[in-house]
Amino acid sequence: MCDHVPLGTDLCVDLNVRTPRSAPTGIGPVYPALMCDFGHDHAHDHHHFGFLVDTPAIRALIDETRRLTHDIRDDAERVEALKPAFAALLESDGWLPDAFATPDAASGMGGGIGQYALYRAEDASLCLFSLVVPVGAETPVHDHLAWGLVGIYRGQQAETVYRRLDDGGDPARAKLEVAKRQTLSRGGFYPLLPPTDDIHFVKTISDVPSVSIHLLANDTACVWRHKFEPASGLVTAFRSGYTNAPCPPERLEGAE
Repeated sequence: MCDHVPLGTDLCVDLNVRTPRSAPTGIGPVYPALMCDFGHDHAHDHHHFGFLVDTPAIRALIDETRRLTHDIRDDAERVEALKPAFAALLESDGWLPDAFATPDAASGMGGGIGQYALYRAEDASLCLFSLVVPVGAETPVHDHLAWGLVGIYRGQQAETVYRRLDDGGDPARAKLEVAKRQTLSRGGFYPLLPPTDDIHFVKTISDVPSVSIHLLANDTACVWRHKFEPASGLVTAFRSGYTNAPCPPERLEGAE
């Protein structure tokens, strides 16, 4: 258990059981020694994949993403081609249930931040989720490790993006500098093309919780990513977990 992780257990809402936050051992060289698993680890359940929210607007975006993934090999070109479909989802009303747009008091990311799976490919190649950040709250500085698009559906966010200056040779340390800051309101969005602009944090600056929509080429909340502390240079690996769906059991490369 990392010393900065709150002690206790997480409630896995869908299974109504508690499972301890735990950290795998025997971490391979790609990950730092300090590990924090904020997700819910339970048996693989097919009901938590596919369309967790099934609406024409979501299906249209996922279908277009699948088509372009098949037709366009270059990530940057694919993301560019996806922008009209993604913008259409952000501009549409009525497709996001209120239950997927509320803060989560038991948040794995802290600060009451809710992360709700809307669509998950069973092979972990694609996901769509909503991220709900309460008024005045902010995410940790983190990465995503996948190409995709992120946009604002409700409220307003301030985003701070970091540039990594070191070569990544020490997986437990990183030297970062602020690359840019921007403010986004509904309909505003940005691409993710790692390593460019992949490390950031966001803060809600509106008087209502912000809701951002993420379309990413992994199962974001269930993969091991990195949390950064720019002032100290510390890097820890973590899984944020979904509020409404468990992560399948998995072990890091090199784990025993």
